[in-house]
Amino acid sequence: MIGSLLRHGLGDSFELSGIDRARIRGFDSAVGNMAKMGRRLEAAFHGQDVVIDLAGEASASTPWDLVRRNNLPATFNALDAARRNGVRRVIYASSNHVTGNYERDDPYAQIVRGEYGSLDPGTIPQITTQHPVRPDGAYGVGKAFGEAAGRYYADEHGLSVICLRIGTCNPSGRPQHPRHFATLLTHEDLLRLVRGAIEAPDELRFGVYYGVSANKWRFWDIGDAHAEIGYDPQDNAESWR
Repeated sequence: MIGSLLRHGLGDSFELSGIDRARIRGFDSAVGNMAKMGRRLEAAFHGQDVVIDLAGEASASTPWDLVRRNNLPATFNALDAARRNGVRRVIYASSNHVTGNYERDDPYAQIVRGEYGSLDPGTIPQITTQHPVRPDGAYGVGKAFGEAAGRYYADEHGLSVICLRIGTCNPSGRPQHPRHFATLLTHEDLLRLVRGAIEAPDELRFGVYYGVSANKWRFWDIGDAHAEIGYDPQDNAESWR
């Protein structure tokens, strides 16, 4: 879903190509499995300026066995192929589930239930990228691995790696559950986020940023995303109340 949104939303500004498990009609794409890197996929990295790595099973309920067999090797292979082929930057699709278990605690637990009571959205302590990781499942553990691997490739090989902890980005682009009024990332804000990561200064070697719209009840801090990659979300989930 996210790959399709980016292909249609960024195609007028950038020359795009892709890798997928199946042929995409009308789009320059290689066919293959990123968990099993081969010559055909290696060639797809040659000459690329930026790689956006979305090659993982995207469900938060993904079991550990599938994370281990698919998500971990796909992430490693993308980073290493980028290194070998002189790619300038990798944008890694991380997830808010890297810190999802903070939502066990109040006030976040109240907010995700939609029980605001006397809470003031302006005084809620926001979760920053400096908070320790606190995954809420095997999927989040796998994404934490991807961030750590990205840091290693930035430090060891000089690859620019930007990790985006994507919030709730669903096909409708609007809230479907009480939690989404805090966590929604609309389609247009997704494009703003990724465009900022693509166009960020070359000297940005590594960064982790939350991707969420300007929601009234947002509890993830995006100040660093604004300052460092120019992310300026325009949408607010409250418009769908």
